[in-house]
Amino acid sequence: MTQHTKPVVTVLTAPGEQEPPGMDALRARAEVRMAWDEATLNDTLPGTNVMMVTDFRTEALAAAWPSADKLEWIHATSAGVDALMFPELIEGNVTVTNARGIFDRTIAEYVLCTILMFAKDFPNSMKLQANHQWKHRDTERAEGQQVLVVGAGSIGGQIGRLCKAIGLKPHGMARTPRHDDNFVAVHGNDELTEQLGLADFVVIAAPLTPQTEGLFNTETFKAMKSSARLINIGRGPVVKTDDLVEALKTGEIAGAALDVFEEEPLPSDHPLWDMDNVIMTAHMCGDFIGWKRALTDQFLDNLDRWHKGQELFNLVDKKLGYASKG
Repeated sequence: MTQHTKPVVTVLTAPGEQEPPGMDALRARAEVRMAWDEATLNDTLPGTNVMMVTDFRTEALAAAWPSADKLEWIHATSAGVDALMFPELIEGNVTVTNARGIFDRTIAEYVLCTILMFAKDFPNSMKLQANHQWKHRDTERAEGQQVLVVGAGSIGGQIGRLCKAIGLKPHGMARTPRHDDNFVAVHGNDELTEQLGLADFVVIAAPLTPQTEGLFNTETFKAMKSSARLINIGRGPVVKTDDLVEALKTGEIAGAALDVFEEEPLPSDHPLWDMDNVIMTAHMCGDFIGWKRALTDQFLDNLDRWHKGQELFNLVDKKLGYASKG
């Protein structure tokens, strides 16, 4: 691709979804094709150089994959890429990038908010307010409590930074130990059980990979303090929901704040809805006003680099399943 040739970019969205904001800026740089299912992908992929993916229904892209005759690069407009990956993509030569960095700060703010909500007993305060009840209670001091962030990557680092700023003691978990100023320490994954037993708050910020799927289960919860709270802003399937419900019912752990679930939307009759020690949100912890345009702008910055032959940022290690560097 020469610098003066417009690349062909296919944007994969969900059926019925509006075009992402910023498409005029993209059309100034590229020939843009829109797709939303296998049939439209089969029409648009021939000759396509780059894909911007906002819909991660793996089956559509995998089924249309033979039509991708000139595809060099796929950009996922999310931090997680687990739903996008299939064997032909993983083993092939197509580069994958993600939206690392866009949601880091807002997700960290969400985590800090839920920690403080638990410490200051805000869920009960809101219930008492709704019932017009005046009930004085003593609450916890957040300062000095230990936070274990499972997944000390880009998002995990921001979580550690905010926790550290208010006097919490954040520890991270990663594949191997390392120094990181955002944490008191970053431990290797082989120390997970030991570290779970020391943490007052356990935050899941890890990507979904074969190694992390179902990582939090009955045995994991037994390793945690009975006073500990679990916060999941990573991926729903990292937690075995039935095991979590049982751990919450029996007091194996004290509470949970959940933004992601094995099944989404969570069924209206699921027991998690009615548990007093659970805070839930609808997979929205990182979504801030203007996030969709921010995602497009990030892609455009990377597209300019690609067009000039420069190294892309947010390169995903397809075998690991996440961006291992910025």
